[in-house]
Amino acid sequence: MAKLADLIETLDTAYPPGLAEPWDSVGLVCGDPRDSVRRVLFTVDVTEAVVDEAVRWGAQALVAHHPLLLRGVDSVAADRPKGALVHRLIRASCALFTAHTNADSADPGVSDALAEALGLTVTGPLDPKPAAAVDKWTVQIPRDRSDEVLRALFDAGAGGAGDYREAAWRVTGTGQFRPLAGAEPAIGSVGELTRVSEDRIEVVAAPAHRARILAALRAAHPYEEPAYHVTERAPLPGGLGLGRVGRLAEPLTLREFTARAATALPETAWGVRAAGDPDRVLRTVAVCGGAGDSLLDAAARRGVDAYLTADLRHHPADEYLRSSGPALIDAAHWATEFPWCAQAAGVIGARFPGLDTRVSAIRTDPWTVGCGH
Repeated sequence: MAKLADLIETLDTAYPPGLAEPWDSVGLVCGDPRDSVRRVLFTVDVTEAVVDEAVRWGAQALVAHHPLLLRGVDSVAADRPKGALVHRLIRASCALFTAHTNADSADPGVSDALAEALGLTVTGPLDPKPAAAVDKWTVQIPRDRSDEVLRALFDAGAGGAGDYREAAWRVTGTGQFRPLAGAEPAIGSVGELTRVSEDRIEVVAAPAHRARILAALRAAHPYEEPAYHVTERAPLPGGLGLGRVGRLAEPLTLREFTARAATALPETAWGVRAAGDPDRVLRTVAVCGGAGDSLLDAAARRGVDAYLTADLRHHPADEYLRSSGPALIDAAHWATEFPWCAQAAGVIGARFPGLDTRVSAIRTDPWTVGCGH
């Protein structure tokens, strides 16, 4: 058994809320973080049938990909469709938690689960998010005070790099200065050129910590005016971002890969369709779970052989085929995101092996009838 707060912390670690798009709504929708959790149900959409399943099964938490409350919601009254679901969950003591575009950009995330289902080896994001900005602080300190000042910088949040803490670089040299009238130098005299054996120390820190680190530096440094410089690392592509680029273990034709996708993804009325030469040979494939037509340009720039996503429209698809872009494979929105449910369940199962987790088998894809060929 775990607390809901523990569940939230684990999901937020796997799918950081800060990765969510500005317009999105993620996190806890209803529920008390202090409540105990024994059973967790995972789904793409919060529908009436899914809530029925959660209540019947006795779940204390329902984890969904798509937000239930997103577009212009100003009421959760029980006589409204979405409000009725929230009330049912609360009455059943079942919390609702959403991981949406933060799960899309996480590593691993929604598109990693999709790529794995399709037999692709991921080589990186399709549309990378820039790596987090990092400041480098360069400080000159009298050698006998270096450790003291360095400790103050660490305590203020500097010196962190990935899984490492208290990281720094130092070199010894000679500093010089001439105090002018009005100065109160800690070393040397007004008007005289002073040379001091100093350590030059470099540490990295998050830009959000600038004010705190500067205050700590001024408080710990023996000089009236500490010598320091701050530079921010240029934006660099990181391992996070939307979509994934993958490599096939062996070449397949577009026809063969489309058939593989139809078999690997859950069946829907929408099915799986492709645009392009059916005999085109594919070696690299980009994927994006959910609606991914906004990344058509990114797929073309990457030079992949094909791009699989959902909700592709006629005119953008036609334009990309005319411009010799990648072949396109269009699957149902729900089907491309469904593999994520097992991934998220695995995150919770690994952290809390005593919890009972289940992926809902209910098809929440809104399309129910498919006819023709």
